[in-house]
Amino acid sequence: MAPTVIIADDHPLFCEALEMAVQRVRPDARIVRTTTLKETLEAIGSQHPGTVFLDLMMPDSRGFAGLLSIRQLRPELPVVVVSASDDPSVTARARAFGAHGFIPKSAPLATIREAMAAAMAGQPSWPDGNQAEGAPLNGNSEAVQRLATLTPAQMRVLMGLSEGLLNKQIAYEMNISEATVKAHVTAVFRKLHVVNRTQAVLAAKALDIIQPEIDLSGAR
Repeated sequence: MAPTVIIADDHPLFCEALEMAVQRVRPDARIVRTTTLKETLEAIGSQHPGTVFLDLMMPDSRGFAGLLSIRQLRPELPVVVVSASDDPSVTARARAFGAHGFIPKSAPLATIREAMAAAMAGQPSWPDGNQAEGAPLNGNSEAVQRLATLTPAQMRVLMGLSEGLLNKQIAYEMNISEATVKAHVTAVFRKLHVVNRTQAVLAAKALDIIQPEIDLSGAR
């Protein structure tokens, strides 16, 4: 059976480059392109992919929030992070958050193809073999572990808190009741071992990454 692959990236040039790489590796693959986390989660539910290649920075997602949401939705689904950052600590957090591999966007196209081939064959794919193994988490290891326990709904609530939204605003954005938001907030506080919104927002910083400027001229 031909595999289904989701390429989740809102940058058209890199989407095309990744799609070409997949086609070189598995010409029979059915490719689904998404540009937001919402589209990605919906596609995972309806398209039943075998692999997801996920950009960390999409319009409705922040850092590793998307990866955590997918892992909570489908824990067994291999998700390979594709990122403009090649910082070892980012790679390490991707592994800690449950990614199946990591592909720097700065890598040569041949290297990207090799990594994709490994991932689609069910093998972990990390830069330089085991670059993420033992790499520093910048003091965020406990926060990473706690954030990984949040459900997708709790993660969305935490993102709302990080944006300074009130409970009623979060309820409107998520189309749920304010009472449900309050219950999620309580659960988030408990799981993150915090007692107020400020502490929760500080804990959420473990999700953040700094995206460097990248040269797109060689993306094709």
